[in-house]
Order: sequence, then structure tokens, then C-alpha cells
Amino acid sequence: MPKMKRCRTKPKLMAILCIATFMSIATYSYLQNQKFSFMLVVKNSICQGIVVNDTITPLRDNRTFIIAPYFDNRENRMIRVIAIVHHKEVKELYCRFCHPSKNETHIYRAEIHVLSEKFGFPYGATHLLCLQPKDWDPPYMIIQRYPNDNTGPLPLFEIRNREPEGSLVDFTVCISTMFGDYNNVLQFVQSMEMYKILGVGRVVIYKNNCSQLMEKVLDFYVAEGLVEIIPWPIDLYLSVSSQWHYSMDPKDIGYYGQVTALNDCVYRNMYRSKYVLLNDIDEIILPIQYPDWKSMMQTLRNQHPDAAVFLFENHLFPEHVFTPNDPFNISSWRKIPGTNILQHVFREPNRMLFFNPRKMIIDPRKVVQQSVHKVLQAYGGKVYVPMNVGFLFHCRATKQSPLPRESLIRDISLWRYNVSLVGNVSKVLHQIAL
Repeated sequence: MPKMKRCRTKPKLMAILCIATFMSIATYSYLQNQKFSFMLVVKNSICQGIVVNDTITPLRDNRTFIIAPYFDNRENRMIRVIAIVHHKEVKELYCRFCHPSKNETHIYRAEIHVLSEKFGFPYGATHLLCLQPKDWDPPYMIIQRYPNDNTGPLPLFEIRNREPEGSLVDFTVCISTMFGDYNNVLQFVQSMEMYKILGVGRVVIYKNNCSQLMEKVLDFYVAEGLVEIIPWPIDLYLSVSSQWHYSMDPKDIGYYGQVTALNDCVYRNMYRSKYVLLNDIDEIILPIQYPDWKSMMQTLRNQHPDAAVFLFENHLFPEHVFTPNDPFNISSWRKIPGTNILQHVFREPNRMLFFNPRKMIIDPRKVVQQSVHKVLQAYGGKVYVPMNVGFLFHCRATKQSPLPRESLIRDISLWRYNVSLVGNVSKVLHQIAL
């Protein structure tokens, strides 16, 4: 009798197992295609991960590079991961959250948002979006290529923006990226001192490399508390272009991953700074009607309370054109490598039918996706700031055929600050013993 019972039970068990397996596969396939809905909860599992402190962390596929995850509570309590991915080859990624007290793992399929401005390069700045598990705030997470990847310890990333990090300042300048053995020491010091005059609280620099002399200058400003260095060794993982478009230099990613660094800087300073300025080292947003950024932005904010971004016209002051009867040819500065911006007060006129790129001051809590010359997605509008209110002073080599001096426009707006600037720069150069 027992033997007959076992014979009758076995087919039933097999049928149940087959149906369960089929339903699991069908459910898995369906949920894979749903936004924010695919989740596996694995009981009795342990997160085996190694906490990473590097700025750029490659995943095992070598097609995905994680910068940092940020808690984004502006909608849906999601985790937004700043990353770099190969936009054609990476189609699936998963976020894993581990609950230590419940001893369970939550695995979600990530939404992959490759930013629209890739400029033709195969790798681009990317936002990975995952909903956070309900009822708890995981401090760490894992990004993996497959939902069932349990092969050894994986990189464990701390989720930023849970709590404010660092002191709240009015203005943070994001500079990305410093590369090419950068050695324009004099212009860099002048820019830092101008930023301080205008009201900066923090300067964040994504540094790939620079000269030894420049390292000495950076060390000074880091010790002073002004500069924060974010290591940016992107060339260890990808072939990088010093040009902005793939057609100009066909590599893996453009301009040393500038767009990715800018997005990371926005989220890194979202709750550390009231405003964030996004510009290059050779650029200064210069107020015209106001003495500093704070007074200028108070007026602009009162006029445009819902704006997320304030865009300033770029005006080029070519470094090969010097002012005659130069009052700022200072002897103690002559041996310092780099450009003396006070000697260049002739700007190029706007070119008809040419795009004049702008740089910006943003409210980081209203910005979602950022590019070099524009915000790609935001919870607010944009304001084109008139030139008589403020503009972008940009001193570098011209990219067009040199214009005759009579075609240039004399503009001494920068000289409003010459007394403070000269004194502060000379003091810093003396302190650094350059």
C-alpha cells in the first residue's frame, strides 16, 4: 500500500514543480520589461561586498563604470547612480540592496538613462535609476550586470545625500576636468582669488593630471579649505579624447568624461551649496551691475523665483592680444607660468550665425540632468541673463583666425577688481613660494 501511494504522489509533485517553474519564468520575463517593477527578494542571503572609495569603479563587464549613487527624494524615493556606460552594449543592470537585520536581499532592475549629449562617442554619461526598498534606508548598494550574480564579493557603494555632507555654502564652482599636465599656474591662482572676491565657498576640481608646480598650488588651496580635489583617473579604463566630438578625435569618451563629472558634481553638492557654477578653469562669471555673485543672484532669484538655471553669454578675450601701456605687467608675476588675465581686455565680437555657448549658475536641487552648456532636464525654467547684468569672461587662445585689433571690443570690466585681485594674487604667490 505505501508503495502504491508513492507512485501516485510523484506525478502530482512533478506537475506542481513544472507549473511553479513555468510561472516563475513567465513572471520574471514580464517584470523584466516593467519600469521600476522588477524586484526579487532573496531570503537568507548575505551581501558580500567590498566598500569602494575610488571615484571610478569598473564593473566586471568592463562596459560599465560607476561613479557614485545618490539618494534622490524629489520623486519616488529613488536612488540615482551616476555612471558611464557603453550605450550600445549595456542593456541591463541591477541594483541590489541588502537588509542586514532581516538577512534578505532586494534586487531591482535599473532604468538606464544615457544622457542625450554623447557627442558621437560610444561611452556616455548615464543615470541609473532604482526605487529604494520600502520602509528602510539602505546605506550601501551593489550594481550588477545580472540579477543572480553571486560570484564572490562585489563593489559596495555608499549611497550619498542621506544626510548633508560638509558645510552649506552659497556658491560652489565645479571645474571638470583638469588634464593634459595642466600648468597654467598664474591664471589658475587669479581665477581662485577672483572666485573668493565674488563669493565662492568651495571649488571642486575633477583632476586627471597636472604639473608638479600646479600640484603645489592645489595643495595650498586644499589646506586653505577652498579647493576639494576629486581624483579622476578615467584614462586608466577608457581611451579619452581631448576634443568634444567623436569626429574630431575618435576615442571611447570625449573631453575626459566632462559631462559625467559635471553630473556628479551637481549631485555631490546638491545639499552642500545653494548655487553651483559650472565652468572651465579659464572662465569667470563676471557680474556687471553688482559687486559679487550673491547680490546678483538675489536680484535674479527675486525676478525669476521658479528658475532652475541662469545662463551667461560666453565672451572670448584672446590671450595673444595684450593691452597697450600695460598697467599690470607685474615683475614678480613674470616668471610664473601661465596667462595674466588682467593684460587681456579686448574681446571678440559675437559671430553672426555661430552658436555662442553659455555657462551657468544652477540651483542644484532643481536640476536632474546636466550637460556642458545646458541643463538637459530640470524642475524649473531657464533664464538667459542679459550681458549688462553679467557675462562669462573667457580668456584663452582664439579658435578662429586672429582678428585685427580694430575689430575687437575693449572691455575693462575685470579691472573693477584689480586692487583686491593684484594684492591677493601676490600674497598667495609669496605664501606658496613660487
